Amino acid sequence: MQHLSQSPTEPAFVQDPYPLYARARAMGPLVWWEEYGMPAAFDHATVDALLRDRRFGREVPPEQAEAPPAHLAAFHAVEAHSMLELEPPRHTRLRGLVLRAFTSRRIAAMAPEIEALCHALIDEFPNGPFDLLPAYAQRVPVIVIARLLGVPDSMADQLLSWSNAMVAMYQARRDRLIEDTASRAAAEFAAFLRDYVEERRARPADDLITHLIAAEEEGEKLTTDELITTCILLLNAGHEATVHTLGNGVKTLLEERTDPAALAPERFEGTVEEILRFDPPLHLFTRYAYEPVELAGHRFERGAQVALMLAAANRDPAVWHSPERFDPARPPRANLAFGAGLHFCVGAPLARLELRIALGLLFDRCPGLRLAERPHYADLYHFHGLERLMVSRR
Repeated sequence: MQHLSQSPTEPAFVQDPYPLYARARAMGPLVWWEEYGMPAAFDHATVDALLRDRRFGREVPPEQAEAPPAHLAAFHAVEAHSMLELEPPRHTRLRGLVLRAFTSRRIAAMAPEIEALCHALIDEFPNGPFDLLPAYAQRVPVIVIARLLGVPDSMADQLLSWSNAMVAMYQARRDRLIEDTASRAAAEFAAFLRDYVEERRARPADDLITHLIAAEEEGEKLTTDELITTCILLLNAGHEATVHTLGNGVKTLLEERTDPAALAPERFEGTVEEILRFDPPLHLFTRYAYEPVELAGHRFERGAQVALMLAAANRDPAVWHSPERFDPARPPRANLAFGAGLHFCVGAPLARLELRIALGLLFDRCPGLRLAERPHYADLYHFHGLERLMVSRR
């Protein structure tokens, strides 16, 4: 196995990690990434296989689990019930119960409301240059999730603050300040939702919290702690991915001077998939080996970790012709932006709906949209999203 050394917070890498991915992919199916101290898979076939291989998973093997430090107790109290971090049978039970409430019919029914929200936000755009991220890309997903949960729109800024603080725990730049802020946000977010859940138990409504309370499978229901964590996960994971994809998508469409035909309603679904392939919001995801495994000439012992490079896999020339080129007319093919296998993103249908509507209406309402300054990516790795996106409507 060949080795590579690359700091994930090095400015040039943050701005454009794709050249490194291409070099690493050519080094073999597994490459030892020195800074992470583990093998990393960069090609599509290996990443896809590992995502689906039940000998690997997200949950730390019990014998390796350690009690979290005191200053992170509140954060891990929430994470302990996250289906993102669990394996069967707990994952199976939680995902099944969530899908009983988070149905495709319920998601599709939100389309008119998402459209109205996007129109209202676009109506508020200023005449001069402005940052599209806080004006639009951040507002759409957080308000949609708030309404889905049944939380007032007036809570959107607070939900966004809690979400950003907690998600920073998964960034390579994580430090003690980030940890303290994340744990405080987790405690506040959980306390708010606990009160809200109790209110919905007393006064049910037509919202996701009420439906999660009612969801039942083979006599089992979500506990209050599981319900709280699920709501936090839906906001944090769904919001983070959609914000970055909206920002990255607008940047790409404007920089590439995309043919207006690709923005037509009948073609926009394919354009969204190409955006997800070309510059996805999450670049790295890890797995633990649950038994000794021989893979690509490397032996994984139980508890060993492997990094799955989703964005690198999405530009594998063995799967896509000229993968470094943004091509909305590319024949659709499943990419790994939302993962694959058991942990395929449960919120992917909602994210895709939001992206199609939000991007479609933005370019329909603002045909003269242009970049007002060169976009700059934020230091967020393992995520990949913009620091700001200054645009002008004409």
